[in-house]
Amino acid sequence: MSADEATSPYTLQADDEDGDEHRHVFWADRIADEIAAREPDDPIVIKGGISPSGVPHFGNMNEVMRGYFVAAVLRERGHEVRQVFTSDDRDALRNVPRTLADSDWNLVGLGDVDAGALGRNLGKPYTDIPDPFGEHDSYGAHFTDLLARSAEAVGVDVELVSNTDLYESGEFEAVTREALAKRDLAREVLAEYQDGVDESYVPFMPQCSDCGKLTQDVRGVDLDAGTVDYRCSGLDAGGDHIDGCGHEGTATLREGKLPWRFEWPAQWKVLGVDFEPFGKDHAEGSWPSGEEIARRVLDIDPPVPMTYEWFTLNGEPLSSSAGNVVTVDEVLALLEPEVLRYFFVRNPKRAKDFDVERIDLLVDEFDRFERVYFGEEADEDIEPLADRAYPFLVDEVRPERVRLPYTFAAVLGMTDDRDLRVRMARNQGFVDDDTPEWAVEAALERVERARTWAERTNNAYDYRLQADLPETDFDDDVAAALSDLADFVAEGHDGEAIQGQMYEIPRAHGVEVGDFFAAGYRLFFDDTEGPRLGEFLGELDESFVVKRLRRDG
Repeated sequence: MSADEATSPYTLQADDEDGDEHRHVFWADRIADEIAAREPDDPIVIKGGISPSGVPHFGNMNEVMRGYFVAAVLRERGHEVRQVFTSDDRDALRNVPRTLADSDWNLVGLGDVDAGALGRNLGKPYTDIPDPFGEHDSYGAHFTDLLARSAEAVGVDVELVSNTDLYESGEFEAVTREALAKRDLAREVLAEYQDGVDESYVPFMPQCSDCGKLTQDVRGVDLDAGTVDYRCSGLDAGGDHIDGCGHEGTATLREGKLPWRFEWPAQWKVLGVDFEPFGKDHAEGSWPSGEEIARRVLDIDPPVPMTYEWFTLNGEPLSSSAGNVVTVDEVLALLEPEVLRYFFVRNPKRAKDFDVERIDLLVDEFDRFERVYFGEEADEDIEPLADRAYPFLVDEVRPERVRLPYTFAAVLGMTDDRDLRVRMARNQGFVDDDTPEWAVEAALERVERARTWAERTNNAYDYRLQADLPETDFDDDVAAALSDLADFVAEGHDGEAIQGQMYEIPRAHGVEVGDFFAAGYRLFFDDTEGPRLGEFLGELDESFVVKRLRRDG
C-alpha cells in the first residue's frame, strides 16, 4: 500500500523536524503550516495559472480551489493574502481546439467560427489573435474572462494577472535581462531537464515584427541596448513545428517572452509567490527545472509547492483541445456552489472522477458531510474534517437550511407546480410550518438543478408530471383496478408498498400487469413509460395521486 493509499481521503500527513508524525484533518492546514514556517511577509501570495488556449473547464478549478482553501486558512490565522492567477496569454497558439465557448458559455464547434482564421494565427500569442466571437480585444482576453467568471461563480476572489501586461509594462524586463545575462548557466541548468538544448540556445522567444509569430531562433543578444536579434524560423509545438516567415529583425525584451520553464520561476520572482499548486504533469516536468532555475539562475527560493492529482470527466481526461470538457457554468447548473467546493476538499493526491450521470452520489456525500457537521448524523471518520472544513464551503453557516435528497429533488422537477413541489416536500418531512421561507426557496433551487441533470443525462427522472388529467379511455377492468389502487394509496402506504400492489391489484381484476402500468403512465405522464411508478407515486402528494387515479382531475 502506498503512502497516499494509507491516508484517509481527506487527510495528509507530514513529519516534523524531530521525525514525529503529526496529522492534519484538512490538507490545507498542512500547506499553511509549511508556508508559515518560512515566515513570509504579508501579503502572502498564492498563485495559480493557465494558458488561455481554449474553453476553461472544470478541471482548471483545481488550482483555483486549492489556492482558495489555503488562503482561507491563512486568513483565519490573521494573514493578509493575495490569491493571484496568471493568464499565460503571451503563449503561442499551438493548435486549433475542437471546442470553443462564447461569453454566454455556449459551446460551439469549429464550424461555427472562422476556424481558418485561427489556423492562420498559429504561432502568435493569444493576445494578438482576434477573438473568434468578436466579444473581446483578443482570443486570450476572451478565454481569460471566462476563467475569471468561473472563479467568481464559485465565490473565489482571484486577482487575474496577464503575462502580456507584465511584459509590455516592463515588469518582466529585469528578470528577462537576468536570465539572458546568465544564459550560459541557464543553458547548463535546462540541459539537465530538456533535450535539444545546445550552445545556440537562448532563453527568450522574440516576436517577429513582420508576421507576429514567436520564434526560437535568436542570433544575438545586446544587453546594453536591451535587444535581441532574431530570424523568424518559427517554433516547436509538441511533436510539430510551426514555420515562421523568415524575416530577420531586432526585438526589445518587451517584444517576446521567456520559454515556459523560465517564465514560471520568473513569475515567482516578479510576483513574490509564496505558494503554488500544480498538476502532476508539472511535478514530473517543469517543477524540477523551475525549482533549480529559481535557485541557480534567478537567486530566489521557489514557493511552497503542492502537487494535485487530475480528475477525469466520466472516466476520460478533461481536454479543451480534444473537446472533452464540462464548464463551471454547466456544473453549477447541476450543483450548488458549496457542493462544488466540497469536491475539492478531499485529498488532492487522490484521483477522482466527475461522473455527471452519478452526480447524485456526490450531492448525497456532501449532504451527509453537512449533517455530520451539524450533529444530525454520527460518523467518527468524517466528523473531524467536517468540523474543520465545512465553514469554508458555505457563505453562511445556517442550521435551519433544508437539503432535499438529489433524486427526490429530481422527482419534484417532474412538475412545474411550485405548490405541489412544496406539498410533496412537506409530505416527506423535509419542510414544516417552522421552516423559514428562505430555506424553502433555497431547497427548491436544488429542484431546478436536479431537473437539469435529469434532462442532460436522459435518466429515469426525465419525465414531466401532467398538471391536468390527460384524455383516457380505459376499459372497466382497468378503471376498477385504478380505483382499488387509489383506495390503497389513500390508506397512507409508502412507495415500496404501492409498487408491490401494482402487481397484485391488476391480477385480481384480470388485467395484464403491463397494461396496468401503461394506464398509470398515461394518467400521470401522458406517456407509455416512466419511472418506477409505485415508488414515484409514494413521493407525490397523496391527495393528488388519489384524485388522479380516480380520474377526478
